[in-house]
Amino acid sequence: MNYGLMVSASGVLTSLYRQDVAANNLANVDTVGFKPDAVATRQRDSARVEDGLLSMPSNRLLERLGGGVLMAPNQTRFTQGAIEKTGNELDLAINGDGFFVVSGGGAGGPDGGRLRLTRDGRMTIDARGRLVLAGEGLPVLDTSDRPITVNPGAALKINGDGTVMQNGAAIAKIQVTDIPDRRALRKVGAGLFAASEGAIAARAPATGTIAPGAIERSGVDPIRAMMDVSNATQDVTANARMVQLHDDLMNRAINTLGRVT
Repeated sequence: MNYGLMVSASGVLTSLYRQDVAANNLANVDTVGFKPDAVATRQRDSARVEDGLLSMPSNRLLERLGGGVLMAPNQTRFTQGAIEKTGNELDLAINGDGFFVVSGGGAGGPDGGRLRLTRDGRMTIDARGRLVLAGEGLPVLDTSDRPITVNPGAALKINGDGTVMQNGAAIAKIQVTDIPDRRALRKVGAGLFAASEGAIAARAPATGTIAPGAIERSGVDPIRAMMDVSNATQDVTANARMVQLHDDLMNRAINTLGRVT
């Protein structure tokens, strides 16, 4: 095995993944409530250590080189996005910590059952009179995990604490919750997060407040995202060049230095 070739190949693979994540962040620079991902790498142990063959002889110089790099788990950055006024009474933004709770349509399962969390507060009223997400049509839940049904023909007002008012009376309260350990949240697409049953059970009322008639812009910094894409692309090129150099060295070792005259 060419050790240098394998180390360089690990650099190509991890850099390609970093490029994909950075490009996805950049593509969602205008996605409402989007939270960008941050990638990290970790050093891979040498083959002897990784395989638990500590009694086997080895080259100390190669041991110090390690086994290349591996991807570490992604981390989502939950920084507050800019609040933008829209004037639409069914657009809601959370100013501070917290998530809207919606029904994912499932039942049971290891990922918190049917509950999903989101920062995308663009809402509408469906044909059944339920308050739902405008994008996915998922029912928005109240503080008792029940869908919120309103009178489509009556004026609707939503207060900063999530109380839904119609005809001067409170008919429901939108649930705004938070998960103490954000690492338990997992992206499932469409701006939604899922969590384990334990994390959902441990949720608590959020400290953030609702801003009616507004949306939260994407948390992506476009300049940072473009720089991340550029840096990852440069790393792919550099590591691919190292792969080519090792391949050239092997070619010379076999066809030139190893030739019997």
